[in-house]
Amino acid sequence: MGTDTTHDGFARLVEIMAQLRDPDTGCPWDLEQDFRSIRHNTIEEAYEVADAIEREDYQDLVSELGDLILQPVFHAQMAAEAGLFTIDDVVGSIIEKLVRRHPHIFESRNEMSSDGVLNQWEDIKEEERKERAKHRGTVQHTSILDDVPATLPPLMRAEKLAKRAARVGFDWPDVSAALDKVQEELDELRAELAGGNSKRSQEELGDLLFAIVAMARKASLSASAALAEANVKFIRRFQEIEARCRADGVDISTAGLDPLQQYWDAVKQEEG
Repeated sequence: MGTDTTHDGFARLVEIMAQLRDPDTGCPWDLEQDFRSIRHNTIEEAYEVADAIEREDYQDLVSELGDLILQPVFHAQMAAEAGLFTIDDVVGSIIEKLVRRHPHIFESRNEMSSDGVLNQWEDIKEEERKERAKHRGTVQHTSILDDVPATLPPLMRAEKLAKRAARVGFDWPDVSAALDKVQEELDELRAELAGGNSKRSQEELGDLLFAIVAMARKASLSASAALAEANVKFIRRFQEIEARCRADGVDISTAGLDPLQQYWDAVKQEEG
């Protein structure tokens, strides 16, 4: 698809969204929506894109990406109606940001490694945070943790917080030290659970999870991706247990842990 066709298609999408929001002839459901009511839709569509990628279903990915593209168009239409901004402002903003954060491409054509590009990106973002703080008149109260969204899933937010702190040297010297911290937090959780203090146990569980996230980052691993893969693996193995129970005439709800564990071990061994 050529550039002109893409431009025409996007323009048509914007027109359709405006039509759906027309006060006289628009869709009742679309007219009832506001920024808050569809914010979860935006998040959901992003996860559905990720799911299609995980399944390597690229035909479905076409549809899911379309659903995701609709979200900023929807938000921008509502903003335009309120006199806040337009879809042109949104597109212009990301164009300007991409050019600004890639000076090695659009300014100097410097040869850079992937890691160098990431470091440069973070440095530029830090300067942007300082500029925003200066604009707000809060230069003396900026934090490197500013603008890590509170609405991120907790695991993803922990990854970003740990990464930000590491940029100023608040980090473990190596993976071994990070693993020692995980063990320390695990021991503390075990002690609180043994003592029956649920409030302290909850706190120590949080510390343990954060330590695991920090250790994963130090090992150049993604805790979010690892957990997502573990979820998929658990579903696959448990569904195989269910299938084997049906084949053997076993009622899974009353089988008990030992027989189910034997099925699990067999499935795990066969997967290799």
